[in-house]
Amino acid sequence: MTASPSSPSRRTRLARRRTYAAGALLLAAAATAAFALTLDGSDDDRDPGARGDTSVESGTAAPGPAPADEGLLALARRDASDALAVGRADAPVVMIEYSDFQCPFCGRFARETKPELLRHYVDKGILRIEWRNFPVFGEESRQAALAGWAAGRQKKFWEFHDVVYAEPRERNSGEFSADRLAAMAREAGVPDLAKFRSDMASAQAREAVEKDQDEGFGLGVSSTPAFLVNGKPILGAQPTDTFKDAVEAAAR
Repeated sequence: MTASPSSPSRRTRLARRRTYAAGALLLAAAATAAFALTLDGSDDDRDPGARGDTSVESGTAAPGPAPADEGLLALARRDASDALAVGRADAPVVMIEYSDFQCPFCGRFARETKPELLRHYVDKGILRIEWRNFPVFGEESRQAALAGWAAGRQKKFWEFHDVVYAEPRERNSGEFSADRLAAMAREAGVPDLAKFRSDMASAQAREAVEKDQDEGFGLGVSSTPAFLVNGKPILGAQPTDTFKDAVEAAAR
């Protein structure tokens, strides 16, 4: 990941300090909750370029009990034009999701839990879900993240998301080659595949994905999927009721 050649402004440095302080709080909350992280066991498939090579998949963790920190709350972008978000920009609860398209637990959340959250909370204006690309399992993860961003340029991110996660896919086996990603985009209804390919290869796509990754790394995110519900962490594809409880508590 290449750092910007220009020096950050004082305002940017202060914002970054607040973010990293918030990240320390997130990590402390995780430790306090004694998260039981289940290693996937496929260490050879992990991205050796990921910071610390600490990506973890978990289905057994629990939400942290610590109160939400203002720095974590401020991570919600609430941009009405954000194609990688669903729900009202002014919804009282924002759930930020850090995910990798090759992560099987992310797929489980997408298939089993997200539809329930959409029906019960997003459609009623209570919840907004903001996606963050967090590709940690190698080049195919990065390409899938770029493809998702490109689909979003044509307002088809969530359709692409649903196609990718519609079924379990073997990691780093060619499932996310350029041709297969284009086929997924076609299935998702992306109208202009030439533009899709161009957007996917653009510097803007790379910068967007790197921005999401930097945000997650800055918080100490080391698992996929990882969530912040109004600033409170949840790790792993937890039971749907865990997310419902978190959303309802945040709404109150």
